[in-house]
Amino acid sequence: MTRRTVLAGLAAAVSGTPRRLLAQSDPSFSVDVRMVEVYATVFDDHGRYVDGLGRDGFEIRDEGQPQPIVDFGGTSDPLACAMLLDTTGSMEKVLPQVRSSILDFIDKLGPLESIAIYTFDTGLRLRQEFTTDKLAARRAVMRTRAGGETALFDALAQTAHEIAKRKGKKVIVLFTDGGDNASALDAVSAENTVRKFGVPVYTIAEGEALESNSLIGTLRDIARKTGGTASVVRKPADVSAVFDEIAKALQHTYLLSYKAPAVSEHGWRNIQVALRQTGKYKIRAKQGYFPD
Repeated sequence: MTRRTVLAGLAAAVSGTPRRLLAQSDPSFSVDVRMVEVYATVFDDHGRYVDGLGRDGFEIRDEGQPQPIVDFGGTSDPLACAMLLDTTGSMEKVLPQVRSSILDFIDKLGPLESIAIYTFDTGLRLRQEFTTDKLAARRAVMRTRAGGETALFDALAQTAHEIAKRKGKKVIVLFTDGGDNASALDAVSAENTVRKFGVPVYTIAEGEALESNSLIGTLRDIARKTGGTASVVRKPADVSAVFDEIAKALQHTYLLSYKAPAVSEHGWRNIQVALRQTGKYKIRAKQGYFPD
């Protein structure tokens, strides 16, 4: 099966057409009751992270209807991070600085937290599968080299598909410095695919990527609707600070899961997350999902 066929299958699955990418035997996607995972980060009125909340501290509404929280992951629970790094030709000058920042990012992960290293140019490559071995992850980062065109949308959709199968807290951290010029998927299909799988995406855009308002808008929408953040870097020296902020944010993430209600339509469903306690709080969370 070619990469274009696989990606077309991903897009078709989101659009509701009968074509299926995933094998019928895949247990992760053939269960009768779908669990909706909602990632949430809570801030007080001074912008400080609020940790230590329990399951009973949250309430979730699906299209306005309250939903029991079936599973809960607190801020102290470890997570799995997929680092998705642009290694196209335009990255040649900035790649050393970005590699150094990613190495620092890896060092900030907890001992039980795992990381996988993916890179992309015209295709997606897994350089290191998920591991808690920080030395192995560092070696994979140091082996990266720049070259090729940019299939950003394809790579992001494929990565979301791959890690959505994992249990527990998981995120994608994407760094890119160029506009997409080699993907089979367009921006809309890629965004819908990533939103369908529901994994939080933290995006960092730099260099030539900043010249495309549409790309920046797409990355911002993906991050906002999945519960992540979107950052832009104007100077290579600022890359480390952005990675530091993301590393900090990942330590303050809750995972709330509930059973998707039975519906007859397959359009986007809105999610509202709130705290039961009174006070001035801001919640960053996934905004909705596509039913299967």
